[in-house]
Amino acid sequence: GLDPKAIIFKGLIPGMDVVGEKFRRNEYYVPQVLLSARAMYAGLDLLKPLLTQSAVDEYPGTVVIGTAQGDLHDIGKNLVAMMLEGAGFKVFNLGRDVAPEKFVEAVKEKEATIVGISALMTTTMPGMKRTIDALARAGLRDRVKVMVGGAPVNQAFCDDIGGDGYAKDSTAAVVRAKQLMGKLA
Repeated sequence: GLDPKAIIFKGLIPGMDVVGEKFRRNEYYVPQVLLSARAMYAGLDLLKPLLTQSAVDEYPGTVVIGTAQGDLHDIGKNLVAMMLEGAGFKVFNLGRDVAPEKFVEAVKEKEATIVGISALMTTTMPGMKRTIDALARAGLRDRVKVMVGGAPVNQAFCDDIGGDGYAKDSTAAVVRAKQLMGKLA
């Protein structure tokens, strides 16, 4: 009987926050972080069907989501993808280290209305701009909204690169995606 979102936001995410803090203090090393991430993914896999049960036949939008080229961090991006699915969006997760051309290809193939790009490292943030530029060169920029997120990303960066929406976390991402699709004021 627990709400799956409560399990995620009061259990799994705070647990990973503790792991991150212990890693920063050199109390945990990469193997412990990887094991913790694997445990979190196992929990998310169990919760995914419960989150998507509420999904309806009419999708508010179609999302292609991935991490910027060169970025291999995807826990946050996967959480956003799951939350969007739970909110009824059709989601195609392109994975990690996604080249701008792959985003363009997926937008065409899946007829996406939203592109979600995540970056955890400042060094991969320019890949977000390259993806937006690639969408423009392909003549797709006017038919798709681009959302960006990740720890080093903020609204000012989103505005600078020509993005349409920024979200600081998965809950905000759902709200912003609905706003971009005209489903919320």
